[in-house]
Amino acid sequence: MSQFCLGKGLLGSVLLAASFHVFAAPVIDVHSDPNCGCCGDWVAHLEEHGFEVNHHREGNVRDIKVANGVTPELASCHTALIDGYVIEGHVPASDIKRLLEERPDVAGLSVPGMPHGSPGMETGRVDDYAVLSWRHDDQTPEIFREYTQ
Repeated sequence: MSQFCLGKGLLGSVLLAASFHVFAAPVIDVHSDPNCGCCGDWVAHLEEHGFEVNHHREGNVRDIKVANGVTPELASCHTALIDGYVIEGHVPASDIKRLLEERPDVAGLSVPGMPHGSPGMETGRVDDYAVLSWRHDDQTPEIFREYTQ
């Protein structure tokens, strides 16, 4: 009986340790204009979904966009970096988690512009929008996920 209890306890410890690894909060560096309110709302959305956020409020986010391959067609008001990926704009936390789980060969995800109803842009109006992905070598966007009403 003691071997069974020991084995069961060991299995429980392994599963518990694995669950801590799976649910560890990824750190994301968000770069935004110091006066942007919706950027702060998006940061709050990420924190509510388990992300640890380093929010850098800077005057010239454009340089970060250019350095990370964010074209004007992909651009929004803030740029984030996490685990080798670029996150541009109001991308839902669930899509960032999916990106990190699946690890596709893309540069990152973007929600171009500032669509109403996306995380951080809860204005009462809800627009259809798409989360796009792109590659460093071919910046032609592809749909990662669509949000429609």
